[in-house]
Amino acid sequence: MKQLIPHDENVVHVAETEQRLAQRIAAQKEKEVDVLARTIWGEARGEGSAGMTAVANVIVNRLRVSESHDGGFWWGNTIEDICRKPYQFSAWNTDDPNFNKMKTVDDADIHFATAVRIARRAIYTDIPDITASATHYHAAGTYPYWTQGERPVAVIGRHIFYALVPVG
Repeated sequence: MKQLIPHDENVVHVAETEQRLAQRIAAQKEKEVDVLARTIWGEARGEGSAGMTAVANVIVNRLRVSESHDGGFWWGNTIEDICRKPYQFSAWNTDDPNFNKMKTVDDADIHFATAVRIARRAIYTDIPDITASATHYHAAGTYPYWTQGERPVAVIGRHIFYALVPVG
């Protein structure tokens, strides 16, 4: 005689909840990929793959700093917070002449497609840090106040990189 096992609605409910949570996490990761890719494109689309990777490195290094400070630092504690922190990455400044282009660019642009690939690797796997743990950079030919007394750790393309905060 076949024994019937009572249906446990709690098991079904837990499985559905776990599935919804996994979907939300995946959607958040893809949003981070998009924001990171737009930042990379907006900041370094003319710098080739190495320059774009270097910008991704700075953002990931800032995330690591935040994580080493109990999940928070002044520039934010997620990829999106870090990228969109006012006046940290000029591509997100609404008065930047390329802001609207950055918001609407898509994969048809070869540089954006490259930025998406780099962003995906940075978020889902790990990319080598070619910036010597840099947390800041600026374009060559500009002289931000925060560079006074600081030594660059890398020059990649037309960007100069600095490790101003130890990466945890």
